[in-house]
Amino acid sequence: MVRRAVDGDRDAFTELVRRHERRVFGVTMRMLGREQDALDATQDAFLTVFRKLDQFRGDSAFTTWLHRIAVNACNDILRKKARQPMLHLAGEDDRLPETGPPVPDHAGGVAGAIDVDRALLEVPEDFRAVLILADVHDLAYEEIAEILAIPTGTVKSRLHRGRLALAQVMGLETDRSSREHAAPAPPSEEP
Repeated sequence: MVRRAVDGDRDAFTELVRRHERRVFGVTMRMLGREQDALDATQDAFLTVFRKLDQFRGDSAFTTWLHRIAVNACNDILRKKARQPMLHLAGEDDRLPETGPPVPDHAGGVAGAIDVDRALLEVPEDFRAVLILADVHDLAYEEIAEILAIPTGTVKSRLHRGRLALAQVMGLETDRSSREHAAPAPPSEEP
């Protein structure tokens, strides 16, 4: 399919978009947190793929190349937003919905997913990308390293730090923090 698209077959390219658009949108939505921004990044990513498809060498999987383009599109939008003052018009609120305090839902579910998605937006950008690619899209360390153009060791480090940061944002205790902050055991009263 990729080879046909590279050779100029527009139907093959349309099929590639159809196969991958939901996954790319999932990455962009979790990276950016706003539907319109995610749609823009998804569109930018596929436009870039269309323009540069002839440059795809096949050294890595097509999905790896596509994810890298999508992450770069998100980073471009985040950089633009950092330079612009925030103006949010009434009726334009397409951010993740407010749900109030987290709902105790040990099985996950929609409320838990929304809370995690919202918490991901509070995690530093470098950690967020690794968390999304590893824990949401279940990519291997090596593939994430290739997508983000960083060493595999950096992926592992950012994933660990990102998980700690996410747990902190969500108000969850990690094994490490609970050991560090645990109160000393009371003296035992033996008769």
